[in-house]
This record gives sequence, structure tokens and C-alpha cells, in this order.
Amino acid sequence: MTAKTDLQVLLRRARMAATPGCVVAFRQCASSRVWAALCWPQSLGALSPDENVKPRCCILGIASAKQFRIEGTAVLRHLFAMAVTLCFPSNVLWGQDLAPLPDYVIAEFGAPPTIPEGPLVATVNEALDEVLAIAVNQSDWSPANTKAFDTLARTHDPRLVWIITDMQRFAWRPEFRAALTRVAATILDTAFSSGRLRQQIINKMIAWDMPAYPGYLAHKRSVFTNYVPGWDEIFVEGDIAWQLVDWGGVNIDARPYDTTDNVCHCIPAVDNPEVSTAKEATWLADDEIIFGIVVNGQARAYPRRIMEVREMVNDTLGGRDLGIPYCTLCGAAQAFFTDRLPAGVKRPILRTSGLLIRSNKVMYDIETHSVFDTFLGKAVTGPLADIGLQLEQATVITSDWGSWRLAYPNTTVMVEALALGRDFNLRETRDANGPIFPIGDVDPRLPVHEDIIGTITDNGTPVAFPRAAAVAALVAGQEVSFEDVRLELSAGGVRATKSKGEELMSHEAFWFAWSQFYSETVLWAE
Repeated sequence: MTAKTDLQVLLRRARMAATPGCVVAFRQCASSRVWAALCWPQSLGALSPDENVKPRCCILGIASAKQFRIEGTAVLRHLFAMAVTLCFPSNVLWGQDLAPLPDYVIAEFGAPPTIPEGPLVATVNEALDEVLAIAVNQSDWSPANTKAFDTLARTHDPRLVWIITDMQRFAWRPEFRAALTRVAATILDTAFSSGRLRQQIINKMIAWDMPAYPGYLAHKRSVFTNYVPGWDEIFVEGDIAWQLVDWGGVNIDARPYDTTDNVCHCIPAVDNPEVSTAKEATWLADDEIIFGIVVNGQARAYPRRIMEVREMVNDTLGGRDLGIPYCTLCGAAQAFFTDRLPAGVKRPILRTSGLLIRSNKVMYDIETHSVFDTFLGKAVTGPLADIGLQLEQATVITSDWGSWRLAYPNTTVMVEALALGRDFNLRETRDANGPIFPIGDVDPRLPVHEDIIGTITDNGTPVAFPRAAAVAALVAGQEVSFEDVRLELSAGGVRATKSKGEELMSHEAFWFAWSQFYSETVLWAE
């Protein structure tokens, strides 16, 4: 029996066993890291195996992609059992078994702890509610009151550590932060070294593929929205692992479309940016890095100096609408077409949410508040996720200004004023010593911050080319290829083409980012 056939059988059995008003399904999440068992009120409508997860679904249990690859359809049977347990009347508790982790994960992070079965018991929920109340009103708490913290620590339930680290992120009282750290260290039975304690904790949790407990999202939402009310419409159910979402330290950009000049305490996107000709851009040195895009013969340069300040551009080039996010933390400038959408769907206006997922920015549409997977361009919550919106990508070439304008003398370029007088040079400063936010385990085939050129073959295989090695080979006249993909030097950078010369979407990124979103990526070797 194939996996697809087995899934269909399980769905039929689930529906036959279901009590009135309950629906069950299984879904592979957008990140392809997990399979989820889902249930939702029948009033929300049907959900076929090929549809996207509707909002307000209850995720009953998950299994890692690593487990699914190893155990195949047995995982679906396991998830079915969990769904029946929670979705239908029963006093039996549910649990899940994680697949064996790769040796390199165990070597770096240790063996994962045992995961208790079932939802949180009443006494733990009561203690957690008390600690959550402290998190949103830390001033009134007496550090001598440790009863609730002690209760949480005694559970030894590692799933609780997710909400503990969420509260740590907003803990402004040192005593509260220390109490939370003590709970996490006790639960995980781990002594953390000084410095970046929270990052160490979360890295372990990510590496272990640790699931969240039932009801986690509501708790996380209460903590996050207490500090940034603009997230009220962001934290909703969807095809996203909310336990991996962290605060990037900035406010949400909720400014309406085309209000580029409005002040905000956020990372300010720019809409319809003012541009100049290459000749007029005397402020831009030839060796400055730019991100180049060509659409229907029209070229435009987006200087990295400006993109480090703005991180998001909504633009129109060559008659096409574009959303252009730049994730400084993962080294990825990407371009998504935001036009030619299904009938009745308005152009998404992309903004920075102020949130991160494994050190990758989380973007959203200000019109529908739909959250997008920034790396994949796929809507994962809200109305745009309901219709399964996946934005088409355009190629972004990372180059230097001198080479770009030589190749495209008629190029336009964003004007200097959009940099707001800033020049961060984040690669040489903030990011010089590695990622500053949790990323979990990283595929050990390349260094974390190695620049790669990533693309997808015609048969759907993701492939990463180490940039330095690929450029050296191309300069030496060697062919750099994989299956139908060919790399070629272009305007001071590198672009991907098909074997017959047709352009293929590609962009650069740090290795850790590409490999975590494309865990099955092929790595080109010289």
C-alpha cells in the first residue's frame, strides 16, 4: 500500500469513527519538517487531503519529517491513533515517538529527553497560568513566590520549555528571567554555560524537533500580544510551527500601503521606491553590493546598504508587481511576483512582522494579515493560506554596482535617501561571530554562514551551489551544473539557467537558512 493510499484509508476510518461535529485529517506542513494530525469543527467546512489547513484547526500531534522518511506509513497510523484519542471521546492520553536523530545532532546537543504523553494536567495548567500572569505583569511578583515555578520544574515535560523561552524573551526583571532559566534547566536536566542562555536552550529544542503541548499557541499569543498589540491578528492557527517563532526585537510594520515616509518604531518597508538613473547615482561606489533584478528587460538595483535598513520593498518593475524581502539574518534577498493572482485576490502588500522563525524574517500581508513563509513565498495563515497562495519567485543576482551598471547601463537604482542616513554593514559587525538568534541544528556539510546560490530543478529537487567554489570554477572556464541546472556568470554575479538557456529562479542565502527550509537539498560538489 502506498503512502497516499494509506492516508486515504486512514481518513475514511477517522471519518467513520468521528463523533458529530468533528473532522480529522493529516497534513504535511509547509516546511516539510512535520506531518500533523488535525481536527476542526465541522462548521468550518471540509478539508480534503490536497487542501491547505484552515484557520483554527487543532493540531493534535506531529511527527518529524525525519521520522516519516524512516517509518513511512506507520507514522500516519500513529497520527491517526492520536487524532482518534483527542478528537473523539476518550480518557486515553496521546503521545508521540520521535525518530532517531542524526549522529551530528546527538553529538552537539545530546540525546533528547522523554516526551510525556497527553495534554498538560490540571495542576500544571494552573501553575502555568500563574507564571503567565507574572509574565504580563512582572512588577507585582515577589521572587520569594516560587511555588508555580517549582510545579513546572517537577513535570520534567520538555514541551513546556517552549513557553518558558517565550516568557524569557520579554522578561525585563532579572529575577523573573533567572526563575524561568532554572525551570528550563531543571526540566531538560542541563547546565547551560554563561552567555546566551536562552539561545542555547532553544537551539536544543529545535535540534530535537521538540513539539509544543496542546494549547500552546493561546499561551504564546497572550505573552507576545501583551507587548506588541499589533500581533493580535498574526498569532492564529495555520501551517506554521509557532513554537519556532521568536521576537526579533522590533515592532511590527503596520503602516498602510504607500506610506514610506511615515515614522514607525519598526523596520520600515518602502513602497514604490524613488529611483534614479545609473549616471545620477554618484553616491554609490562601484564596489558596493547590490541586489539586481531584471523583469521584461527592465533592470533595477537594490543596494544592500538600503535593504539592510528597509528589509522589504513593494515595487513595480517591467510591468510586474513585486514584493522584495531581504532577510539580513539569513543572507537572502528574494523577489516574489505579487500580481496575476486568482480572481478576487488583491495584491499582497508585504511587511515585516518583527518576528523570526529559525532566524528568518516572518513577513505578512497588511491587507489580510496572512503570514507568509518568507523563504518559500507561501501563505501559511489567514485567507491567503486558505486559497493555497504560493507566490512565484524572480531571480535575484547579488553583484557589485560597477559590474551591474556596466552590464545594464539603463538600469535604475533606489535613491540614497531611502537609506535614512544609515550604513549598517551588518555582515562585518552584527553577524561577524555567527547567528545571533536560535537556529537549532545545521546540516554539517557546509559552514553555517557559507554563501550559497540556491535553485530548484525541473523535477523539484533543491540544489545549493557554494558561491565561492562555483564562481572560481566558472572563472576557470569549468561547467557548474546539476541535472538540468547550469550556472553562469552574469553582471558581476551568478544566475541559474536551464540546459537550453532559459532562466531559472535563483537567489543567494546563508547555508543554514537554505538547508533548514530545504532539508533534502542536494549540495553541488566540484
